[in-house]
Parts: sequence; structure tokens; C-alpha cells
Amino acid sequence: MFEFLVTTSKGLDELLAQEISALCPQLSVKTKPGQVLFSGEIEQAYKICLWSRLANRVLLKVAEGHVDSAEDVYQITSSVNWTSHFSVDSTFVVDFIGASHCINNSQFGALKIKDAVVDQFNVLFESRPSVSKIAPDIRLQGRMWSDKLTVYLDLSGQSLHQRHYRTKTGLAPVKEHIACAMLVRSGWANNKTVPLLDPMCGAGTIAIEAALMAANIAPALKRQNWGFNRWLQHDATLWQSLLTDAESQIIESDTVICASDIDHGVVSIAKENADAAGVFSAIQFNTIDACKVTPVKGQSAGYIVSNPPYGERLSEITALLPVFQAWGANLKEHFKGWNLSLLTSNRDLLRSMKMFAHKEYKLMNGKLECQLVNFALDEKNCITREVSLSNNDFANRLAKNLKRLNKWLKTENTNCYRIYDADLPEYNVAIDRYGDWLVVQEYSAPKDVPAAKAKRRLHEVIVALPQCVDVPSEQIVMKVRTQQKGKSQYEKVSQKQKTLEVFENGAKFKLNLTDYLDTGLFLDHRLTRQLVQQRVKDKDVLNLFAYTGSVSVHAAIGKAKSVTTVDMSNTYIDWAKENFALNNLKGPYEFIQADCLTWLERHNNKYDFIFIDPPSFSNSKRMDTTWDVQRDHVALSSNAVTCLRPGGEIMFSNNLRQFKLDEEGLGKLGLSIENITQKTLPEDFKRNPKIHGCWVLTLNV
Repeated sequence: MFEFLVTTSKGLDELLAQEISALCPQLSVKTKPGQVLFSGEIEQAYKICLWSRLANRVLLKVAEGHVDSAEDVYQITSSVNWTSHFSVDSTFVVDFIGASHCINNSQFGALKIKDAVVDQFNVLFESRPSVSKIAPDIRLQGRMWSDKLTVYLDLSGQSLHQRHYRTKTGLAPVKEHIACAMLVRSGWANNKTVPLLDPMCGAGTIAIEAALMAANIAPALKRQNWGFNRWLQHDATLWQSLLTDAESQIIESDTVICASDIDHGVVSIAKENADAAGVFSAIQFNTIDACKVTPVKGQSAGYIVSNPPYGERLSEITALLPVFQAWGANLKEHFKGWNLSLLTSNRDLLRSMKMFAHKEYKLMNGKLECQLVNFALDEKNCITREVSLSNNDFANRLAKNLKRLNKWLKTENTNCYRIYDADLPEYNVAIDRYGDWLVVQEYSAPKDVPAAKAKRRLHEVIVALPQCVDVPSEQIVMKVRTQQKGKSQYEKVSQKQKTLEVFENGAKFKLNLTDYLDTGLFLDHRLTRQLVQQRVKDKDVLNLFAYTGSVSVHAAIGKAKSVTTVDMSNTYIDWAKENFALNNLKGPYEFIQADCLTWLERHNNKYDFIFIDPPSFSNSKRMDTTWDVQRDHVALSSNAVTCLRPGGEIMFSNNLRQFKLDEEGLGKLGLSIENITQKTLPEDFKRNPKIHGCWVLTLNV
């Protein structure tokens, strides 16, 4: 009689216990999170290895003991007669899970077990087995729980979920044992003669596992490499008899199993995997949008089991919410009487389908906490519930904003402006329109607002926007705006390179809506740029912290004598050059990539107009020191004054909400001060008057 531990993903232990009890009715099992334990014979362990669709590993206990020190790990391992388990010419590896007060590093725990094993062989044979992490003959596992260590021999070798038919995978594939758990929890596994459909099949795992179930094919029947192949106590005759018996139990199945996906390439991968699993002919594959799938004519009601996209990123949620809405409508219209089981880590996506769940199960899909949600597509769930925006506070406020802005826009010459800025605290977002696109920036929710509630409100915004603003969901970009420091607002957050051209008061600008937190154009500076354009004719202009050069473009359009554009980032200097080319601006225009602070200290050219819009704070690696606009703005102005001709102007702006201009310090530099903040606040930003501050500092003659 041996003691065994069978592992699985958390959330599946009860299912695994039921499966083991069905495979081996004589066993008495007990469960722990992600584990099933029992005492039995090797035959039962072999049977679980061969037949379990839910297990990850089958572990044979070889030693156990109390651990007060690292030396105890060595002694407990040394108590095993390792020569009865494998030979000196075998390779092995040690895995270690858990920790204690004396073993707080899994690598250290594994090392102590390894040392005990090789030392025993060295003493007996003056030779030792080699450690190999790649395809070892023997795999050992130490599991530490509190102060108790248990040492196991892994009979499975590789995890049992690896059926070795998945030659390729799509994005976010579901593991084989999770797919089986979904089929069991859905109810289909107990009714395998009815149709099964996966309309977002990806690599085809759910359909393939269903086909293996329907034909009663042992999931590990074709597997060649096992943890017990080089185990000295392996009973090859017994194992072969189990294989022969498993082959005899395969049946012909006429169950209708359908798998489809919108991506032709993904469907090709699913077909390859099904062929490798030997069930290609048992599955009907198709390339079609899930929102357009309908049952085969004359087909009886069955089960839809799928692992749809979760929308882990905001940009994905924007695209997925309308998909799930349309999918829900299609299911209600065409699949009445069917059962639906969906795996998700984002429950709110499923809520957009407007159906009532009758059962939910928690489980782990890899490292993601997920829920398997079951729906019955009965009379109640097949009622189409129209989403009305008439009683939606956000939609109503947005409609009022748009009505007000439409009058104002008739007098403006731009196609990019703000339409909403956290007008309602519970809908804590800013929404900007850029031509036919929207950018939604989610502010960090206040600490007293639960994260789940904030997420739900954001989803309401995403759902309402296409209807309110007549912009398709695929042209809505989502971003999260938290307090940024230094140049972090300019750092890349994506690689989509979605660019478009916009216009503003006679100028054109290239924008990137996806790859950076900011788009390339600060909309709150629209009037500021106009003022610059109006003040710089025939003047030498310097633009510091220039970002993408929008102020420089307006200065050039305003017939400045020369324009010098300085920014620390090569990316933004190149972007500024592109904006100049877009506006066909050619002339005495200089672009300099440099740290503005150190460059200005060493610079001695003279200018008539200097525009400065620095970050609030910066500790960039390219800078010698940190920058704090409150602390350092006078020193910066002092260096700027040395480059300013008498009577010249500095237009100074920043967006630090609590900023206070040091008028006394600036006065000592010979500067007179005019606060022009109110003149620079556009109509679409007036509800947020602290969006920026702006001053004109004139050098006294």
C-alpha cells in the first residue's frame, strides 16, 4: 500500500476527487485545495495517470518528516533507499514547493534534497546520477507545508494536462484539463450524445477534449514518456495491460461536435491539433464570426462551451463589449433551449449579454482567477432586453455637453476637443474627440470607491459612447490616467502605431492615439498656441520641453523669424519634424535633442520669445539632477533670461494644480508678470480651470 498525492488547478479538487472515485471505486480519497490524497496500489496510480482528464501530476510519497532546520531536509531525504527507485546512470531533477522559517527559498530546498540523493549514491557507488532539467528520467518533488516536509516521486513526469497534440496555440489558450473541467461543469460530459459547439474555439482544445470524451479515448493513451519509465519499481506488464484495456474501450461516436472561430489562421491551428489528437474527423470546423453562428438545420439543442476573450486590457474591453452584446443577441435569437457555459476572468463582459446565470464556478486558468458561468437559454434568458440610455446619467450629461459644444464648434476651426471631463464623479473619465476617434482616459478611482464599482461604471461609459457620439466602438481608445511624474506621460504603453491627422486653427498635426498616454497634442493648450502664433511675427522663438512641436508649428505659421525646438526625446524631436513637414513649413527651423535644463545653462543665443511648458517633476536617467517645477522654476527662468533680448517675452505654463508662481523671485530677475491663464482656457476645458496655469514674463528694458 502506497500513499499518493494527485494535483490539479485550484477549484478543481472536488471534481478530481469525483473522477478518481469513479475510476477507482475502492479508494477512499480526501481533498485539499488543488489536491486529492489517497492510499492505494500502483495499479490505481497508473490508472489515474492514463485516464484522468483533470489531474496535473500523480505523486508517490517516499518520505515525510518534521523540519526545524535545513539539515532536517537533508536527513529526511537521506532516509529513503534511493537505489531502490532509480539507478546511478539515471538523470533526475528536484522540484520544490512551499516554504518554512528555515527554508524560505525553493531553490535552496531543492538543493538540500538533491545533495542528500547524490551523497547516498556517492557513498554506495563512488558515483552519482546527473541532474538534468531537460527530460530527466526521474522527477522528485519536495513539498513544504508549515514545518512538515514530504518528498515525492513524480510518476507522471510532465504534467498530465500536456496531451501532446497541441502543436500550436492561439492567444490565451485554455489548458486541456481546464477544458475538461468546463465540459464536466457545463453538464455536457454527463450527456455526451447531444451536440457541442465552441464558437470561439481558438486552438480547438475544448472540442478536441470533447471528442476524446465522446469516443472514450483515454487522454494519455498515446503518451510515451512517463516519470515511471526508469523507475526501478515500475511494473511494465501491469502498465501494458492497462493500455491494452484502454484501447479496447474506445467506441465509435456520432456526437455532433462543432468548432469555429472568426480567424481562419486559428481554425487551421485547431485542425492541426485535432489531427494530432486523432479526432479530426469527429469535429466539424468552420471559419465564422461567433455572432453569426447558427445551429445546423434539424439539429437538436445541445451545449455551447467556450473560452472567449477576457479583455485583460482596457483597449480590448472597448472592442469586446459590443461583441458580447451582439453575441448575446444572436444566442437569444437562434439557440433557444441550449445550455451555455463560458469561462471568463471578466464577469462584466458576460453581463453585457443581458442573461441570468444559474451557476458559477471559480477556478484558476493558469495564473488567472476565472469563473465558469452557466446559462440556460430558456424563455427567460431569450427575452431581448433593449439597452435604453434615457435613464442613464452619464448618457444624459454627455448629450447636454454635446448640445452646448455644437454651438461653440461652429465658431471654431478644429476637429479635436474635449466632450466630457469627470462631470459626474461616479463616471470618472475624460473623453476627447479627435476627428472620427474618441480617447477615453480613466482617472484613478477615489479610494472610497470599490474597484468593482469603478470598473462597472467604466463599462457603462464604453457601452453608451458609440450610441451617444456616433463613433464605432473600434474607434474608441481606452487609457488609464494616474498621476504621472516627469516624462512618464510620454512613455510607450502600446505598439499599435495608430496614427491620424487632425487640424487646428490652420495647422495640421500627426497624432498617435494608442502607443502613448498622451496623443501628441495637448488640447487644453489650443488657445495658448493661438496666442503664441499671434505674438511671434518676425521674432526669434525658442520652444523648450517642446514635446511634438505643436507650439513650434504655430510659431512658424505665425511668421516667426526663426524657431528653435528643444526636447530630450529623439522620438518627439522626429515627431516635431514630421509635423513641420505636414504643414509644408520650410525655413530657419532648428530641432535639438537635449536635456533642456543643461542645454539652456550652456546656451548663449538670444531670442525674442521663449515658450516653456515643463513637466511638474522629472527624474529622467538622461538628466543629471531631478526637476521640480515649484522648486526650480525661478532658476530655470534665470537661465532663460540670459537668452532673452530686452523687451523679450517668456510664456511660461505648467499643469501642477497647486503651483504658485514666485513673483518676488522672478521680479528680481527683471521680469514683469502677467497672468493670462483665463485667456488660455478653451471653452471645452472651462469646467476644470486648474487644468493649467499660464503667465507672460516680460524682460524689462
